Amino acid sequence: MSTVPLPEPLDHARFNELVLAAQNAAKSAYNPYSRFAVGCALLSKSGQVYCGCNIENASYSVTICAERVAASQAVLRRDLDWDTIVVVSPQRVTPCGVCRQFLHEFAPQLRVWNGYLDNLELIGPTLLHELLPSAMTLSRS
Repeated sequence: MSTVPLPEPLDHARFNELVLAAQNAAKSAYNPYSRFAVGCALLSKSGQVYCGCNIENASYSVTICAERVAASQAVLRRDLDWDTIVVVSPQRVTPCGVCRQFLHEFAPQLRVWNGYLDNLELIGPTLLHELLPSAMTLSRS
């Protein structure tokens, strides 16, 4: 586990819950082509957790990443103020470019943690806007 202090209200017990939720979500991955399971847990500032797993398709371009599955659930519930996302996979990856842009639409300050499927050791947090410094945005004035 990272030694970086976790800002309130995300204490270590709650953080471990997020990691375990992400690891558990990865077990539902539909990944018959790559055999690369990804799971994530998205924590909103309301305290709600939205989980996602990757869903592959024979036409790779329509594959849905775990991060967008979780974020779409939050959007569906109009819970748009997000705090933290934990992404786990066999080789510890960060969100892809499409997911970074998708997440940035709602939470440029999102704290991103990434780790492995089989342990609680994660790297982070990295702020999403640091992963995507020139994100596409529209003026909302």
